[in-house]
Amino acid sequence: MTPEVIVFDVNETLSDMSGLDARLTDASIPADSVRGWFTAVLRDGFVLTAAGGTTDFGSISGEELRRRPEGVCSPDRARTAARQVVDGIGDLDVHPDVPEGIHRLRDHGFRLVTMTDGSVSSTDRLLRRAGLREHFEFLLSSRQARTWKPARTAYQHVVRETRLTAGRVLLVAVHPWDVDGARRAGLGAAWIRRSAPAYPSYMTPPTLIAEDLVDLASQLAEIH
Repeated sequence: MTPEVIVFDVNETLSDMSGLDARLTDASIPADSVRGWFTAVLRDGFVLTAAGGTTDFGSISGEELRRRPEGVCSPDRARTAARQVVDGIGDLDVHPDVPEGIHRLRDHGFRLVTMTDGSVSSTDRLLRRAGLREHFEFLLSSRQARTWKPARTAYQHVVRETRLTAGRVLLVAVHPWDVDGARRAGLGAAWIRRSAPAYPSYMTPPTLIAEDLVDLASQLAEIH
């Protein structure tokens, strides 16, 4: 079934997280710790969801950062650093392919929304900085759904908000776990490769595989 709505994951799919390196360095935290920090945030959010609990992305992000610079700076400095980094998520740039890809998808007539485990406010700032906010119908978060992706209820929240059947909604993400979760919930899902070696064979396969958003737009134009 041809999708009508395309729902984008935000962190790493749209945003270039390497932009946090400078903030980490300014906060006396090794810049190469971005990946480990972000992975730890997702891990704890997933664990809470699996156990039946939840909390917001900002709370986990800040506390995880406060634990990491132990011995590098004082507790007060660590708290300040955590705020600087978490607040900086909304000030990131999008990946170079994102503006052209988004414009092409809108020109093809797709409705565009976002769904993030982060905050709506950070997503809004990210898209406004990139001059893309007007192309998105609305912005969603796991906080509204009261559960993190990849729980089924997070994707069901997207389906309810779009007022469509799951099969008319296509998730776009760089994270295989997000693609897997969407597919299990009945949505279509496009995996954005961005130089990743391969999609995991043990996860539900994506509906589409694209190198970037421009490639995705070209593929969707052929079937729309």
